Amino acid sequence: MTEFNSCLKTVGPEPEGRLQKELDSFDLLDRLDIPYAWLDHEIKMTIADCGDIDELLEIDLCKNLFLCNKAKDAFFLLMMPGRKKFVTKQVSHLIGTSRLEFAPESYMEQFLNLSPGSVSVMGLMYDVESRVQLLIDRDVLRHRYIGCHPCINTASLRMPTKDFLGKFLPAVGHEPIILDL
Repeated sequence: MTEFNSCLKTVGPEPEGRLQKELDSFDLLDRLDIPYAWLDHEIKMTIADCGDIDELLEIDLCKNLFLCNKAKDAFFLLMMPGRKKFVTKQVSHLIGTSRLEFAPESYMEQFLNLSPGSVSVMGLMYDVESRVQLLIDRDVLRHRYIGCHPCINTASLRMPTKDFLGKFLPAVGHEPIILDL
């Protein structure tokens, strides 16, 4: 693991060539005094592409799904283990809403400042009107670290789960609903 750890960074990136939302992610973690480790990598569009990232960051990267109800008036960000299958009917039943579907890209950009392939809990910092309800599978919280993209799918980071729950979520004003999927 030593060769992998040598590419991990524990301070945010230099601004040159970085998107503002990526810099905002690291700035927020720094302001909240949340320790993190991160790395740059090639574009990762799906959880299946991220196996090497799991190993490098010593995490179990989770799926982040941006969902809505049929009426498109209730929006959800679901964090679940990458190895679990998303069953729409099960999640819909657990939260008591009409059948969920993947939300249109335009809402993802409007509410979370994210694009497909880069869906991340870090996007909640842009949801100042609390339009998105965070849903977390309990298994995600059993790990020492939460892994996610810093709002862009060419980098990944990890932060301690205790700081994610105790510092990050309160700072972005989102109380999660914990599910057993």
